[in-house]
Amino acid sequence: MAARQRLTAKFVATVKEPGAYGDGGHGSHGLILRVREAKDGGVTKSWVQRLIINGRPTHMGLGPTWLVSPAEAREAALDNHRTVRRGGDPRRGAGIPTFAEAVEQVIAMHSAGWKNGGGTAEAWRTQLARHAAPLSDKKVDRITPGDVLGVLEPIWLTLPEIARKQRRRINSVMKWAIAQGYRKDNPAGDALAAALPRQNGGTHHPAIPAERVADVIAAVYASGAWQGTKLAFEFLALTACRSGEVRFATWEEIDRESRVWTIPAHRTKTFTEHRVPLTDAALKVLDEAEKIIDNSGLIFPSLTGRPQNDSTLSKLLREMGAGMVPHGLRSSFRSWAAEATDYPWEIAEMALGHTVGTKVERAYLRTDLFEKRVSLMEEWADFLARIPRRTHQ
Repeated sequence: MAARQRLTAKFVATVKEPGAYGDGGHGSHGLILRVREAKDGGVTKSWVQRLIINGRPTHMGLGPTWLVSPAEAREAALDNHRTVRRGGDPRRGAGIPTFAEAVEQVIAMHSAGWKNGGGTAEAWRTQLARHAAPLSDKKVDRITPGDVLGVLEPIWLTLPEIARKQRRRINSVMKWAIAQGYRKDNPAGDALAAALPRQNGGTHHPAIPAERVADVIAAVYASGAWQGTKLAFEFLALTACRSGEVRFATWEEIDRESRVWTIPAHRTKTFTEHRVPLTDAALKVLDEAEKIIDNSGLIFPSLTGRPQNDSTLSKLLREMGAGMVPHGLRSSFRSWAAEATDYPWEIAEMALGHTVGTKVERAYLRTDLFEKRVSLMEEWADFLARIPRRTHQ
């Protein structure tokens, strides 16, 4: 085991050498980072806690690092330690994995046969972390159709393609749980299908004219929503990024000196790194976000310190009668770029993080046209600022 030093978030994210790394310092309570080789040539990382239960050494899994942060792992380890001190056993349903643990088992079992093993495995982890987080800590035998409905319903009509993929992934995990003898029924099966509303064709997202975006931003700030939600919405509008990219954004991704937000490949829909220009207006939003900073590393955390739920902004806009969903901001931006500017098509598409051109064309286009996108985003921010609206509170 490595020298017992307190594990940093950076070390957890970058360590590649297989082994067991103890979390040193006061209050570690037997917490260990376990790094193992994966079939796709990479590594898997998970948290394990060493406990003495009824006089016997026990190793208890606390979940994968892509889902459980160091702070959350330490909090869980402390809770388990207290339970043991009181004479209890923290292994509720001992031997039955959580949904997050089952996901890793399914990935390990199928990744060798996936055409793009590493990329597909990363897509599973990323999308389930974004859209199925409430299931992560639940034992697979405790998940109900209502639980699955709760994570799919908010995105079923607004993000239908992603929602269908999520259901298929959850379905695969539940079938694995049945095969392992952990449960007898499938909560992502027929009962769920009957409860979900019918999806229309395509992936149209309700949007509004660009001229109304500033008004909606003002209305969001005037609402009773959490400040992190308000700031996230304005940042979403200014950057024209995807909701999940903003909700899961971390301070480590921000370079204020270069005025760039770099979204890592594993958090983008195209699985390619996306650089986003930061305008003066976007930097002001980040200044405000520093006032609600916590230990999560997230720029726009929820009140609980976790990533904001995908349905939070959608619900707020629906209650306000805004006539749009968060993703619709991208449509508003794209229409404005086409109708009110002379920027080439590929500049606007790259600003949205879309893949531009054929495979051959992309082989010769070895730039993301960043400097030209800087000018486009500055014009978009200026356009939004021309409409009188609120000041930060």
